[in-house]
Amino acid sequence: MTSAPTSDTVAVRYARWDGVGMPFTLVSDTTPRTPGPGEVLVRIDLATVCGSDLHTVHGHRSSPTPTVLGHEQVGTVVAVGAGSPGCVDGRPVVPGMRVVWSVTASCADCDRCLRGTPQKCRALRKYGHEPLDTGAPLTGGFATHCVLVRGTSIVAVPDGLPDAVVCPASCATATVAAVVDAAGDLRGRTVLVTGAGMLGVTAVAMAARAGATVIAVDPAPARRAQALRFGAHGVRDIGEPLAEVDTALELSGRPEAVQTCLDRLTVGGTAVLAGSVSPGDPVALDPEWLVRGLRRVVGVHNYRAADLQTAVDFLAAHHQHAPFAELVGGHYALGRLDEAVAAALTAAEPRQAVSPSL
Repeated sequence: MTSAPTSDTVAVRYARWDGVGMPFTLVSDTTPRTPGPGEVLVRIDLATVCGSDLHTVHGHRSSPTPTVLGHEQVGTVVAVGAGSPGCVDGRPVVPGMRVVWSVTASCADCDRCLRGTPQKCRALRKYGHEPLDTGAPLTGGFATHCVLVRGTSIVAVPDGLPDAVVCPASCATATVAAVVDAAGDLRGRTVLVTGAGMLGVTAVAMAARAGATVIAVDPAPARRAQALRFGAHGVRDIGEPLAEVDTALELSGRPEAVQTCLDRLTVGGTAVLAGSVSPGDPVALDPEWLVRGLRRVVGVHNYRAADLQTAVDFLAAHHQHAPFAELVGGHYALGRLDEAVAAALTAAEPRQAVSPSL
């Protein structure tokens, strides 16, 4: 039986996921009102169902069970523990601040962290991906609250940036920021973006704003039309002719799209692959073609603190010039998470919103 909240605790709820084919279970609990050293207690104002959540729920990627899923969310700081970290930009984290936070928390001490790849920390923790600890269950976005642990990157959300626009920053937008950074200077470049879903249209917008000529490829006419609204200079259906490009950004995860990115890459070009986050068929890569053509192929998974800051800054600067608000639909209570997940499979919008306060 769950204990009632006291003056030292806060009432919370979380959606427990028990495995493929199982419904979410809404659990009521309490958490300490004052978080531990280096921790931050955040009330989640809005969360979105990410494609990775769908892959997990439908068994396309492995996950510990039970768990609390969700890793795209925006919230308000409730309390800060002793010695808590500041925001990425150096501001102190204070109660009442609207924030987003990284999908990962890293140790800062292992060899990977020290060489600049904290997103692959040897002691990595990932929000929405951890096994459930009933003594500390607030580790995912599908809950009323989340406890941010030491090593989490926190970014303050500017006034005027709507929850629905900034919510995906913790995964989709920050990942695209990392992809664009890996691609290098895009001014004057011709950029191919494969996949015009949430990540794809975000990449279109970022690349176009960086001064590139952007071509987006997607099999869905509605997505191709949306890519044009986000700044694409041209769109193609799968299989339509494509000229060579300087840079290719692969965000669909489809093996044939990966192959297209490689096939269309010009001499000296760079392909950045970020969509292939679950098992798929291999693609052909001729090492002589790579070497003689001075080409680069780069993989991006997770992101660094600076990428999350870039994501929020970009949304703040450009969300009124591109229809980012239209990428999030629905408005589901936490107890209706099963409906939100089902809707995410067929909805026109690439994200469905979950409001834990409902």
